[in-house]
Amino acid sequence: MSSNSQVQTSDRQENGNSLESTSNEKHLTNSQLYLCAVIIGIFGGMVATVYYFVLEAMMHGMWHTLPEIVETYFPSWLGVSNYVWIATTIGGFCVGLALYFFGFPGEMAQVVDRIHDPGKINIRKTPAMIITSLIAITSGGSAGPEAPLVQVNGSFGSWLGDRLKLARTSVRILTFCGMSAALGAFFGAPIGAALFALEIPHRRGLQYFEAISPAIIAAIFSFAVFRLNTGMTIGGFYHFESVPALSPQNLLEGLVLGIIGAGFAVLFIAIFRVIGKLVKPLEHYPIVLATFGGLSIGLTALAFPQTLFFSEIQIQTVIETGAGLGVGLLLAIAVAKMFAISFTLHSGFLGGFIFPLFFIGANVGYAVSLAVPQVHPTVGMVCLMAAINVAVTKTPISTSIILSVLSGTAMLPVIAIASFVSFVLTSQITMIKTQRCRDLQEVDPSNLVLEGMTLVEGQQAKIPGLNKLKELVSI
Repeated sequence: MSSNSQVQTSDRQENGNSLESTSNEKHLTNSQLYLCAVIIGIFGGMVATVYYFVLEAMMHGMWHTLPEIVETYFPSWLGVSNYVWIATTIGGFCVGLALYFFGFPGEMAQVVDRIHDPGKINIRKTPAMIITSLIAITSGGSAGPEAPLVQVNGSFGSWLGDRLKLARTSVRILTFCGMSAALGAFFGAPIGAALFALEIPHRRGLQYFEAISPAIIAAIFSFAVFRLNTGMTIGGFYHFESVPALSPQNLLEGLVLGIIGAGFAVLFIAIFRVIGKLVKPLEHYPIVLATFGGLSIGLTALAFPQTLFFSEIQIQTVIETGAGLGVGLLLAIAVAKMFAISFTLHSGFLGGFIFPLFFIGANVGYAVSLAVPQVHPTVGMVCLMAAINVAVTKTPISTSIILSVLSGTAMLPVIAIASFVSFVLTSQITMIKTQRCRDLQEVDPSNLVLEGMTLVEGQQAKIPGLNKLKELVSI
């Protein structure tokens, strides 16, 4: 027998085994899958609601109530402004204690890795993630609640899939539903949020195509539950200056801004890696490391107050006051925020970096519009927000949609140009090292296009086009 025949026989046996193993695994019908997506979405919206109110109460207590109480106890030689670095340092110490006693519950890179293999997130780490992330975010770290909520809600989807004794591929879909539910509540853009959850595991575009519909359903229900419970408005979150009707010039601006955004993203990744190497000797001492991180965050905020917190609110401040800050100060704030994010994430403060990246882009974009008056401030800010985030997260489609919704503008074509230009230019540079292509060996054959073939006996048959798909997709 020739080597080609042996290979073909081996492929047929492999496909046969794959089909047999798949037929023995439990899968959900479309109706059952959508019902699970609804359940996960409602649960995710409720979790996000509770998390939001608890976080708001903790933030108000630490940064409004407590300063008023301790203000009278500050000695004359120590100004009240020093409360910032003292609070962040104590907060870092508390984060370290939580990590010491509960263990490290993971971060975005680990979530991405687990999505690929084993296709689920461990729910046992949920209590540690909730407690530690609440302390970290309250303490002023430059990381937001999206990453903790992704892990908490994603783990619920995984748990539900395990309880139903589903196949690995089906458990992964429910995990994506949980992740999408978290982001749907947080971003306020359910379709963009679901696509973000599906793009983030990869460096070159969405690949878990079978999860798109249920993920969007989960995000929609989570979005609705969260908005109804919190009373938040639906629509544009930020109040940008109105943009005139788009012109071909704006499309060219999107291209140039995408290039600028890619450059600043590379600078951020370089700073992030340098800080990581500097604090590496402390990684086995979580209390010392987190305390040092809190001190670094506080000292940075002492020089640049705008860098404190995860920047969801601070972006609106840039929109309103950016014109009076000047090019130099805006760029300095952006670079300072890069250091703040790096100290936050490398010192054990748990949270996501999406809104902090948006904040960097907003400052750089406003600086560009001041330096080049032909560029409208809104165009500069939104395009830089997209370009920098995409270069780091590799999520061009979802980021374009999310920012189009958050900005309340009709700039989607320009945002998309900036996003994809940055995406292409930084395709060989990554910050989330666990991002990779999916394992096509576990693709559910029922989701593949069937290829017709004629057997030796002349009978017609169809087989899944797995080998053809492998040839077309680079893995």
